[in-house]
Amino acid sequence: MALVSLRNVTKAYPNPNDGDPILAIDDVSLDIEAGDVFGIIGYSGAGKSTLVRLINALEPVSSGSVVVDGQELAGLPEKQLRPVRLGIGMIFQQFNLFNAKTVWNNVAYPLRVAGASKEKIQARVDELLEFVGLSDKAKNYPEQLSGGQKQRVGIARALATEPRILLCDEATSALDPETTHEVLALLKRVNEEFGVTMVVITHEMDVIQTLATKVAVMDKGRVIETGEVFDVFSDPQNASSQTFVGTVVKGQPSAAEVAVLRERHAGRIVTFSFRDGDASQSSVFLSLAQAGIEFELVYGGINEIQGRAFGHLTLALRGPDAVIDGVLADIAGASEVTEAA
Repeated sequence: MALVSLRNVTKAYPNPNDGDPILAIDDVSLDIEAGDVFGIIGYSGAGKSTLVRLINALEPVSSGSVVVDGQELAGLPEKQLRPVRLGIGMIFQQFNLFNAKTVWNNVAYPLRVAGASKEKIQARVDELLEFVGLSDKAKNYPEQLSGGQKQRVGIARALATEPRILLCDEATSALDPETTHEVLALLKRVNEEFGVTMVVITHEMDVIQTLATKVAVMDKGRVIETGEVFDVFSDPQNASSQTFVGTVVKGQPSAAEVAVLRERHAGRIVTFSFRDGDASQSSVFLSLAQAGIEFELVYGGINEIQGRAFGHLTLALRGPDAVIDGVLADIAGASEVTEAA
């Protein structure tokens, strides 16, 4: 059984102009298994943050079913939702710390709300501050911390009640690249060492590539594609997914880009697509060189997700057409080859 299961979920808001209701979530069905780091990506306005608020019942669904850890949330009274929420931690883009409380008291807050004993609070807060590397900042206030330190406090606070699920809503968007890398490494430890299932909402593709194991692509309130991160990134099936993935993963050049490449480079423009298990780049280059074909890399790149490589390299090839045709036919048996028209 999935730890989080959504079936035909819709969320509609009243139209301020008295027109038809505005659909933020449109007939979404999704399963998130225990232990997953499940990324949800899409452009702004795709419905990502609304979906998160449905999972922890901060927003009621308009229709459909939301089951979290075996508990149906749709229609559940607020009193019965509170214990469910204790099992769901939340990390925010802007940290949402209490500025008037010390780091220690920020982490202790959800435990106090839950009615934990002083002894348990002391032990748990000390443990978490050590885990996130902030034991020496326990008496500091948020204004004395860097952005990365604030987010680590946010992570410690989200873990205070030992949740099974952690929701991360654009958790690194306010951080610089180096700090983002540190926070992602910490979140990976949370998943691996504590076994916490994560739902990661982001528009940053690097976050998904680094952290997630599975991903769903959203567009206009709908989930348009879902699967293993490597599969969705290396071979997106939906046109909107291809466009979104293309913001960080260069695919085959468009007709306009091919025209520019032809102005700048002599030869035939050919794209070689690589996926884990296909012919390697080196073997392709070796085949071209051994046939006496001159080649120049003019477009594309290779990406890596969790040790698996994929990408597209577009080359300008120069040599006798018959020789090039023969080599391309041989390579096509082990790797996808596309020649620009």
